[in-house]
Amino acid sequence: MFGHTFKGGIHPYDGKELSKDKAISSILPKGDLVYPLSQHIGAPAVPIVEKGEHVLVGQKIAEVGGFVSAPIHASVSGTVKGVEKHLTVTGNLADCIVIENDGKYEEIVWPERKPLEQMTPKEILEIVKEAGIVGMGGAGFPTHVKLSPKEPEKIDYVIANCAECEPYLTSDYRRMIENPELLVGGMKVLLQIFPQAKGVIAVENNKKDAIEYLEEAAKDSNIQVVPLKKKYPQGAERMLIYAVTGRKLNSSMLPADLGCVVDNCDTVVSLYRAVVQGRPLMHRIVTVTGDAVQDPRNFSVCTGTCYRELLEAAGGFTTEPEKIISGGPMMGFGLYSLDVPVTKTSSALLCMTKDEVSRYEETACINCGRCVEACPEQLVPSRLADASVHHRDEWFEQHNGLECCECGCCSYVCPARRPLTQYIKSMRKIVLGKKKKK
Repeated sequence: MFGHTFKGGIHPYDGKELSKDKAISSILPKGDLVYPLSQHIGAPAVPIVEKGEHVLVGQKIAEVGGFVSAPIHASVSGTVKGVEKHLTVTGNLADCIVIENDGKYEEIVWPERKPLEQMTPKEILEIVKEAGIVGMGGAGFPTHVKLSPKEPEKIDYVIANCAECEPYLTSDYRRMIENPELLVGGMKVLLQIFPQAKGVIAVENNKKDAIEYLEEAAKDSNIQVVPLKKKYPQGAERMLIYAVTGRKLNSSMLPADLGCVVDNCDTVVSLYRAVVQGRPLMHRIVTVTGDAVQDPRNFSVCTGTCYRELLEAAGGFTTEPEKIISGGPMMGFGLYSLDVPVTKTSSALLCMTKDEVSRYEETACINCGRCVEACPEQLVPSRLADASVHHRDEWFEQHNGLECCECGCCSYVCPARRPLTQYIKSMRKIVLGKKKKK
C-alpha cells in the first residue's frame, strides 16, 4: 500500500469525545415526515403517490426523474398529506412529500433475495437503483450511477471511505464499532459487481478499536483494512484515493478513470441491506453533538424526521447556541431553523455555544504562505481569493481554481482571518456556470 496520506491538510480540534462512546440508539418520529424530492445530485424524484393515499414502511413514494436521480421510500406508515414547499438544510424551499405518521409502522412485504453469489452485476445494480441509495457522506450522488462505469473491467480498487475526518462526527465510527459485519457484507456486494477489484476499508489510525473489529470481520475475505494518517481532509475522495493507491485525481476526472470506486461507510452498509436483506434506504445515523447539547448522542432515525425532534431526544440545549450546523464545522450548512427534515445525506446536527468565526475581523493578507502549506490540492488560495474579489475569472481558471475541493483548510489556518474558501467557492460557481452556457 501507499503512504496512507497526502500532502497538506490540517489538524483541527475534532470534538469527537462528546459522542464517540455513545452507542447508536433508535428514535421514532413524533410529527409529520417530510421527504424532499431532491435528496441527491441530479434530477429531482417524481412523486407517485397522491394526497389521501395510505402508504406503508418501505413503499416507494417517488420515482427517479432521470438517469442521474434516485427514488424515495416511506420510512413510516401513514397518510400522504400532499406535495408542499418546505425549508431544507441548505436554506432553500423545496418540493417535499409530507406524510402523516399513523404510528403503526406497517411494512410492505419485503422481497426475498437469492444468495449474493448467484446474482449478476446487472441484477445488483437494478436492486441498488430501486433501493434509492445515494452517497451518504454528503455528496448524494446516486450509487447505481457510480457503480456503472463505462469500463467496469478496469476497476481494480473498491474503497470504503471510513476516514470520518470531519470534526465532531462519530456516526461512521459507531457503525464500524457496532456493525462491522454489515460493512464487510456491503464490501462483498461491491466485489460481486467488480470481481477483479481489491477491496479496501480505509480508516484513520486514531480509530484503533474500529480497525480491530473490521479486521476480525474481514479475516476470511479478500478485503483489506488500511489505516490512514489522522488528518483533515483525509476522507475527501481525491485525498483518499491518493493515500490508498498513489493515483492523482483532478476535477476533470472521475474515480473510475483511475480504476477506483469509492463509497462512504454507511452507503456500503446500505448496499448490504438492499441487496441481501431487501431493505431500501429509509434510515440513517445522525450525530447530535456540540457543547450546547445536553446529551450528545448518535441516533438511527427515519428519513423525513424533523431535526427539532433529534435535539429533543438529546436532551435539548444546555444554553442557547450561537451557531447551529447541519453536518460538521468544516463543510456543513449553517441553520437558522431546526424545522428541517433529515435526508439521506444528513450526518450531524452540531450546536455550538459560541460562533467564533463571526467574531473574526478580516485583515490584509500578510503573504505568510500558510494557506499554501495547508492546501491538499497544492493551490495558492490567497491569490485565488484575490481573483474572486476582483472578478478575474479567466485568471482564476488558468491558475487551477477549479481544482479546489472546498475543504476549508485555507480559511482555518489564515492568520488574517480571510474567508478564503468562501471567496474561492463563489468564483468556482461563476466559472462553472459560464462553462455550462457554452
